[in-house]
Amino acid sequence: MTTKPIIYDLAIIGGGPAGAAAAVYAARKRLKTIFITTDWLGQSNVSEKIENWIGTIAISGIELSKSLENHAKAYADGIIDFKEGEYCSKIERDGTFKITTSKGVYLSKAILIASGSHRRKLEVPGAEKFDNKGLTYCATCDGPLFNGQDVAVIGGGNAGFESAAQLLAYCRSVTLLIRGDTLKADPGTIEAVSKNPKMKIRKYAVPKEVRGDRFVSSYVYTDAQSGKDIELPVTGIFVEIGSLPNTDFAKDLLKLDTFYRVVVDARNQRASVDGIWSAGDCTDGLYHQNNIAAGDAVKAVEDIYSWLHTR
Repeated sequence: MTTKPIIYDLAIIGGGPAGAAAAVYAARKRLKTIFITTDWLGQSNVSEKIENWIGTIAISGIELSKSLENHAKAYADGIIDFKEGEYCSKIERDGTFKITTSKGVYLSKAILIASGSHRRKLEVPGAEKFDNKGLTYCATCDGPLFNGQDVAVIGGGNAGFESAAQLLAYCRSVTLLIRGDTLKADPGTIEAVSKNPKMKIRKYAVPKEVRGDRFVSSYVYTDAQSGKDIELPVTGIFVEIGSLPNTDFAKDLLKLDTFYRVVVDARNQRASVDGIWSAGDCTDGLYHQNNIAAGDAVKAVEDIYSWLHTR
């Protein structure tokens, strides 16, 4: 006797703040759900201290990830099937939706894409060669290895300044470099980090090359105002230049913008295909933060519930 495949009410793809919030609401609304994620570590897992997660004065990125996982699973018994360690490779529509992962195929009436984003790589000569040989994308992970050394941080957003703040605790000097003249981090963060005497900020610094022998020995940038190349002697380079959405699995089905983010209706998070919603950093929303991602997901699940019960 052939067993009929399960057709879920909802498939949630992604285990960050958006995915976790969606799981909580889906469970409480008793939507039979499959939850697919490679892990529970969102973009904030590298943050030593997060101070803007509402309801918690301060929490580390790792603690936040564990808290999200615990909350998502708290009401899930018998309602949500968790498929952890699985990577979504494709979604298709044939009546219901078919979700193909690294370990199986699942069917669902609706999909919420909450797959987040990944760090943008520095693309200049030498960057790939010296990846993990002085060039890194995680100050929390690798910063202590550069105790007493001169390092550079590439990027002037919150992530760049947060990395600089961590590095200032043990590095001899930290030089933060940005392409233009605008620092995009929160004013309070900029003020707190900038006043450290070991901190330097260089603007109009266009990336050009990473140099070294076995390990990084310097970073070369072009001064956009003078046109001159400047070589900065450093033994560590920490890259914080933004992120790219994890949406490759949806490119053949959904409308994506020029940055490959899912285009959504901001009122309800609906994507371009009926039955698919998206939330968090993988969308074309104007602002991307943990609290916003969670709110996007709550909005989406409210709409998904209505959609499922009015078809």
